[in-house]
Amino acid sequence: MAFVMSNQVNKNIENFSKRLLIIDDEENMRHMLSALLKKNGYRVDTASDGEAGLEKFKKLSCSENEYDFILCDLKMPKMNGMDFLKSVSAGNINKSTIIMMSAYGTIDTAIEAMKLGAYDYISKPFKIDEVLLTLKKAEERESLKSENLFLRKKIEGKYQCGNMIAGSKPMRSVFNLADKVTKYDTTVLIQGESGTGKELIARGIHFSGKRSNMPFIAVNCGSVPENLLESEFFGYKKGAFTGADKDKKGFFQEANNGTIFLDEIGELTLNLQVKLLRVLQENEIRSVGGTNTEKVNTRVIAATSKKLEDEISSGNFREDLFYRLNVLQIKIPPLRDRIKDIPLLSQHFVEKYSEKLAKKVEGISPKALSLLMKHTWPGNVRELENVIERAVVLSEKNILMPDNLPSKFGVKHEASRLDDFFKGFSLKKAQKIMEKRLISRALEATDGNRTKAAALLEISHPSLLSKIKAYNINDY
Repeated sequence: MAFVMSNQVNKNIENFSKRLLIIDDEENMRHMLSALLKKNGYRVDTASDGEAGLEKFKKLSCSENEYDFILCDLKMPKMNGMDFLKSVSAGNINKSTIIMMSAYGTIDTAIEAMKLGAYDYISKPFKIDEVLLTLKKAEERESLKSENLFLRKKIEGKYQCGNMIAGSKPMRSVFNLADKVTKYDTTVLIQGESGTGKELIARGIHFSGKRSNMPFIAVNCGSVPENLLESEFFGYKKGAFTGADKDKKGFFQEANNGTIFLDEIGELTLNLQVKLLRVLQENEIRSVGGTNTEKVNTRVIAATSKKLEDEISSGNFREDLFYRLNVLQIKIPPLRDRIKDIPLLSQHFVEKYSEKLAKKVEGISPKALSLLMKHTWPGNVRELENVIERAVVLSEKNILMPDNLPSKFGVKHEASRLDDFFKGFSLKKAQKIMEKRLISRALEATDGNRTKAAALLEISHPSLLSKIKAYNINDY
């Protein structure tokens, strides 16, 4: 028999493992909050002052557990809220999210509390929804931190091939195949769209195999001028042509005992395809202007974004060369077919460019990540890397926000003229539009923390709550 649970029951189950401590000297307040939060699925403990709260906190910590959240009053006998915060910070034992409560505090008090480690500050009297909303935002923050930590652990090497990172099932299959072929000198053909990471796979195969201490020579077959192809690939002898004043090694000689990576091999001319086929068959080359052949021990890994089977049908690629290259084929799926890799790759690029650009960017907001995962990525991983680099450059916060992304992601960027915000001449309408926009920006900048947002806006906390309700700002 199947049972369908209501949203509230599901929510309660999600929160059931969340432990919460209420510290307040008012018995009615403890009772009201305890009943409310238990109804919403939290496991609740209470304490009547800071000393009792600290004792319960330490006792739970000793059992290798932690309170997920603490609601702590500011003014209490024996030990007040600030002293509780200081004790927790001094002992370096706090992993809980602490939310302060008081009817006497000011913005300065709230800022001081957050400097000591509090997450947010709620002014008494408060509405039930305000407590639940604050806890919800705190949970989202902790979820984002946990996700970023999880991504960092993955990046440390669990799903890697050389410098290529992924976690999706299709890419794990690619990595497994690449890992198997590292042990042999088998010729490999890597197929995939531009920007999927074909060269990274080739480098991973080379540097994980027995040839890792020998040269890895990467050649873009489409970038070498046609009249220089043969001499560049196989070298030339002194006097072979005008300007050849000394012997010069070609790519195959430079890669001897190592690996040559022939990127975009579908761009090779038919004439050079014939000579490459001989190299693969006989393991020998002849330099331009030379009279003797020379043995080479070079492993060949080729890559293409073209369908070579179609190129064979159209007469642009030799079928016998294709079979020589296609001993073992690795197909890299496009990024749009493995969107589960986007969070992992994005976090990797955030850390890479934060370090490179000396900026303190730690992760990506859920909204920005959602936009990244909806994109089709015609440029694949290379396009994603460029987007993240740009976002890190533009970011003014410690996480990337939607407005750091290009406009093609559907992001509405700030306009430069007032006419773009509103029409007409009404100062009242203009004030409302600008107030709503500034409040949204402040909430976005503080990751939804209304106390910090109120400080940025230079208004009181209750006034901010009133405006949030009046302007129907629900995203924060």
